[in-house]
Amino acid sequence: MIKYEVIIYWSEEDAAFIAEVPELPGCAAHGATQESALGNAQDAIRLWIDTAKEFGDPVPEPKGRRLIFA
Repeated sequence: MIKYEVIIYWSEEDAAFIAEVPELPGCAAHGATQESALGNAQDAIRLWIDTAKEFGDPVPEPKGRRLIFA
C-alpha cells in the first residue's frame, strides 16, 4: 500500500487531472479522470522508488499526515 500524499487538481492548460506527490521530488502523473490520475500516480510512485533504489538515492519515509506548506 502506498502511503504518500497525492494532491489531485484539474489543469485547464493540460486539459487533464494532475496528481502530484510532494514528498517525492518530480513525481507526478495525469489522467482524464481523478481516478485515472491517482492510478497513474501510484505507478509513478513505484517507479520513483525503484529508480531511487537502483541509483542508491534515499527514499523518504511517508509522513502519514497532511503536509503543511508555508
